[in-house]
Amino acid sequence: VVLRSGNGNRQPDPLSGGDGLALASDPGGPLNFLAMVENLQGDSGRGYYLEMLIGTPPQALNILVDTGSSNFAVAGVPDPDVTSYFNTELSSTYKSQGIDVTVKYSQGSWTGVLGTDVITIPKGIYGTYTINIATILESENFFLPGVKWHGILGLAYDALAKPSSSVETFFDSLVRQAKIPNIFSLQMCGAGLPVSGSGTNGGSLVMGGIEPSLYKGDIWYTPIKEEWYYQVEILKLEVGGQNLELDCREYNADKAIVDSGTTLLRLPQKVFSAVVQAIARTSLIQEFSSGFWTGSQLACWDKTERPWSLFPKLSIYLRDENSSRSFRISILPQLYIQPILGIGDNLQCYRFGISSSTNALVIGATVMEGFYVIFDRAQKRVGFAVSPCAEVDGSPVSEIEGPFTTADVASNCVSSVSFHEPVLWIASYALMSLCGIILLVLIILLLIPPRCQHRYTDNDVVNDESSLVRHRWK
Repeated sequence: VVLRSGNGNRQPDPLSGGDGLALASDPGGPLNFLAMVENLQGDSGRGYYLEMLIGTPPQALNILVDTGSSNFAVAGVPDPDVTSYFNTELSSTYKSQGIDVTVKYSQGSWTGVLGTDVITIPKGIYGTYTINIATILESENFFLPGVKWHGILGLAYDALAKPSSSVETFFDSLVRQAKIPNIFSLQMCGAGLPVSGSGTNGGSLVMGGIEPSLYKGDIWYTPIKEEWYYQVEILKLEVGGQNLELDCREYNADKAIVDSGTTLLRLPQKVFSAVVQAIARTSLIQEFSSGFWTGSQLACWDKTERPWSLFPKLSIYLRDENSSRSFRISILPQLYIQPILGIGDNLQCYRFGISSSTNALVIGATVMEGFYVIFDRAQKRVGFAVSPCAEVDGSPVSEIEGPFTTADVASNCVSSVSFHEPVLWIASYALMSLCGIILLVLIILLLIPPRCQHRYTDNDVVNDESSLVRHRWK
């Protein structure tokens, strides 16, 4: 692994306090980061979850950690696919707000009621806090058979919160009440392990700062382009060291986000096709079924073989905080050629951990399992560092390298218009006004009042097609 020497972006000494962020364990205060190490369980197939105690007396539930949505929601009634649910009638501190909320995914949805209650996190920050919580009363294709979690913890910005951005998010509430720094960090340890849904893999959600034992080398930061999802700017992709040579705007169509609730690395269709062609061209496999690339088929090898040596490394270039520089995060095939199940005594089967998307490039668990990812909301940036648990057979399966010049890419690879709610409403009103003017002119000229119709985009969909619901392995 090649890591850069200090060039202005290296983290300060963990004991120094550095940027005003909590950077080390503080056994005497609410931020004991060592207590948060290994506070997650799960795997890339069905997500990573955190134990939480909700209500009075406390009810213990496992909550899925999702940086691609913004509502905190738990099962509020019995469901055949969940083992526990939050019974509001048993909590003396629960207060219903009487507000219905619906969150739709590309496949799957849930409807519930907003309320508030107290929560504690056994392996989190010390204390009890009052949080907005949606109790899920009806759902469709959200809870799946065998999942070990009972709710979802949306850690993105309030712009995505439903029914409106006025609903204070879980982490905003935590920052305000516990007075912790506005930063959290995430390590998911599932590299090279079978996607089984057994929930046996570990991970860490560090609230309020950065735990030095969870990363190696330097942390590289890329700016958050817009605060809704954790939207970043991707400059280029390389397969086996070869640039795909696409216009950099293709990588950000129509957004590029970091989303722990997505299991795969999801690529816009044009980028996905180029990546598949490049992998097929540089791999050591002469003929390979197209069904493997599209996710409809598994590839199986003898259990004594390690097929990862047949595939190339994949690199993603992100713009550095210094916009004239970039850095690259690379994953080895051990992260994107993922073991699923064995057949008999002899065969081990694998899936392709990359898929196509119609509306986003999503850095999901396929990539995130290689890194310690810092969501520095205070300084509007996302950091990546090599994760010590990203090893297979004792060898690292992720790398970070840089800096590189950005002279060969456009100064801005992100569209100037991000199509989410505020912009859509403005555009809708503008179009309605235009329709009204045209209608008035036609009435005057033709004395026949036609009906001007405008179809709105369904903007209730919080998670795009990268939804954890759609792409968990079943």
